[in-house]
Amino acid sequence: MEKNWKKVYFSDDQFKVLIAHDILEENGINSVIMNQKDSSYNNFGDVELYIEEQDEEHAVQLLDQLKKG
Repeated sequence: MEKNWKKVYFSDDQFKVLIAHDILEENGINSVIMNQKDSSYNNFGDVELYIEEQDEEHAVQLLDQLKKG
């Protein structure tokens, strides 16, 4: 991943990461999804969501409710 990008969310459930991605995009925060799951078994690894460093505080606030729910 390039400099100035921070991981703000991850899950072994791709659907949850897609929801987080949509929440950020709806609030004007660009995000990138990286699938780190093992392609052979799909049981190992996570799907990760990255945002630009300057958006980290706002993104964490937006995603805090998703993490609790």
